[in-house]
Amino acid sequence: MNDNLHQLRCFGCGARISGPEARPDFRCAACGDLFEVEYPGWAKRGGPDRPNPGALKWLWRERRMSAETLDHSGVWRFRELLPFLNNFGNAVTLREGNTPLYPLLRAAKTLGIDQLYAKHQGMNPTGSFKDTGMTAAISVARERGFEWVACASTGNTSAAMAAYAARAGLRSLVLIPEGKTSWGKLSQAMDYGAVTCQLATDFDGCLRLLTEIVREAPIYLLNSVNPYRLEGQKTPAFEIAEAFDWNVPDHLIVPGGNLGNSSALGKGFRELKELGLVARLPRITVVQAAGANPLVQMLAKGPGATLEPVEAHTHATAIRIGNPASWRKAAEVIEETSGWCIDVTEAEIAIAKAELGAEGLGCEPASAVTLAGLKKLRAKSLIGSSDTVVLLLTGHTLKDADYTIDFHRGTLLSEEEKAGASEQVTLKLDALRRNAVSVGATPSAVLAAMKGAGV
Repeated sequence: MNDNLHQLRCFGCGARISGPEARPDFRCAACGDLFEVEYPGWAKRGGPDRPNPGALKWLWRERRMSAETLDHSGVWRFRELLPFLNNFGNAVTLREGNTPLYPLLRAAKTLGIDQLYAKHQGMNPTGSFKDTGMTAAISVARERGFEWVACASTGNTSAAMAAYAARAGLRSLVLIPEGKTSWGKLSQAMDYGAVTCQLATDFDGCLRLLTEIVREAPIYLLNSVNPYRLEGQKTPAFEIAEAFDWNVPDHLIVPGGNLGNSSALGKGFRELKELGLVARLPRITVVQAAGANPLVQMLAKGPGATLEPVEAHTHATAIRIGNPASWRKAAEVIEETSGWCIDVTEAEIAIAKAELGAEGLGCEPASAVTLAGLKKLRAKSLIGSSDTVVLLLTGHTLKDADYTIDFHRGTLLSEEEKAGASEQVTLKLDALRRNAVSVGATPSAVLAAMKGAGV
């Protein structure tokens, strides 16, 4: 690892160490908080290690036409801002990143917003945003000579880790909460060869156990407590800025699970501003499910409050996390960018997911919290009609196909969840359902079904 160009700084006490000095659980020995990667040479304007903004923009654009494999990655295409490997030949890539930025025409019209987009990270190789972080952290594991890597997961992390480990020739261990992970995600970890263990606990229990395991065995931890994961996950910020010709949107709305993603994106935009690549930061808002909203609860208590874990309950399995590791980092990003942290109900998530599907953009339910949250912000006039808004969609619709099927069959929400919905929400749910219907094998029967659907 290139320790001449980077170091790790504790987010709590500010202690600085070199990369190899980090403990197996990536917690500070002094205060127990998490680390983040920093690049001391960037601080001095005109210094030899400080990148030149104009030259970088030109170089990154030129790499889009390159035949080199590393240049096809939306992470490693920006490798000048990821100088933590001794040799970029150790980078493990599946050509992640470079994901599309889709205009949301129907939602924009409905909400009265001129410019509304979805950055679809579900279009990564394993179908989620985790690939951008995993390519970075797996590359570090490979360069440092690890044979085993491991993660606790609600699904997406395990799929990404197993795929990149297989690509790197490493063995992988996955710990998942039994019965609480979609089969679409679990099947990926199995297919990529991970040793997959289902535990009779929740995600937070899986992570606690894994933390004990990596202290006892030479296994590289790849959850978002790993600071190199967040270095990869900051690169969508670069892609978004580049797509807007090195401006930034007014608002970026992100799902909140373990909170590493919002932390990483905030870091990415902050570094772009510090290096003179953009002029300002977007407002970054985190949206959680109402049944898994520890950050919302903490921020509602006001300054000085600390996060209290909750027992997480939501159909959006990717954000079913009650004790998020990166809460301090996420809270700082929200404060620094003057964003918000809000929660949405299960019915609101289901409606938003179906509405995104109606635009031809399928996503996993955790992604849909962004549109549901945008509706709330718009209703409170916190987002204006002339603002530019980007929703981050974190996972592909096939990650949780059972959710979609249950929604359209009308079996997704419990009686309690239905009872808590207003009449307007109930009518909206009914209007969006498109269950398969059984009809006779005749033209007249099919045409009648089309007529009944309003065609």
